[in-house]
Amino acid sequence: MDIFLMKPKIDFAFKEIMEDEKARVGFLSAVMGLNPKDIKETRILNTNLSKKHGDDKQGILDVHLLMNDNLEINIEIQLAELKVWADRSLFYLAKMFTDQISPGDSYRVFKKCVSISILDFKLFDKAEGFYSRFHIREDTCGFLYTDKMEFHVIELPKLPLGISEGSPEIELWAKFINAERKEEFDMLAERNPYIESAYERLQIISQDSGKRMEYEAREKAIRDYNEGLLEAEARGEARGEKRGEKRGEQRVNKLITLLLRDGRYEDLKQSAEDTGFQHQLMKEYDI
Repeated sequence: MDIFLMKPKIDFAFKEIMEDEKARVGFLSAVMGLNPKDIKETRILNTNLSKKHGDDKQGILDVHLLMNDNLEINIEIQLAELKVWADRSLFYLAKMFTDQISPGDSYRVFKKCVSISILDFKLFDKAEGFYSRFHIREDTCGFLYTDKMEFHVIELPKLPLGISEGSPEIELWAKFINAERKEEFDMLAERNPYIESAYERLQIISQDSGKRMEYEAREKAIRDYNEGLLEAEARGEARGEKRGEKRGEQRVNKLITLLLRDGRYEDLKQSAEDTGFQHQLMKEYDI
């Protein structure tokens, strides 16, 4: 019998994996290009962003971390395609940034804020690689405006196939997050001790009946949400087709009225048999 293993890209499972400090250190060092020894401490923070006004959007972070007491990190996983993701992640990061200051505080209180997005869809058509990193820089010379904001994006569908000897750490982690079969997890765990720790945590939570119920509820919620989007899209397309058909009938009826008005009976007869000629007449009458 196959052993049940949660999919790390389901946010519930990923959050549980990040409860393991060694896994957190390994993941962060791989994404941010740091030596794991330079990460002295990682602490999980509250995932609810404060609402300063009644009409504010309530931001919910997948994983909100404080690293070395001077850097805040927001890690989010998004499975359904969302083309406005860049704006959304900017909103969350800006809100996380401004939540650091209180009335009377100096601007010196601000810690660097980092956004890490793990996407199960392609966001950037211009980028062939699965990993992108962004800063706020001057357009001509390229120097930093500020280092207080940084964005990392991992696009899972762009991952290369297979695992080579020279695969970078971030690629191994992305493939771990994207993995679904035990063979994949085993292979990746052998390559990296931090991924091995994450895999051990994954195995523990996967066999916990309570956590499995929570995981399956979350997985169902994601499926239902995605199905709802598909059905809404289908309804929209159906309404659009009906509107198109109705508008097409209105244009034909208007053309018939105008041709009868102008006594163009032969053109009327030909337009009924030849749609190309009909479209030509519509252009002539600007319908």
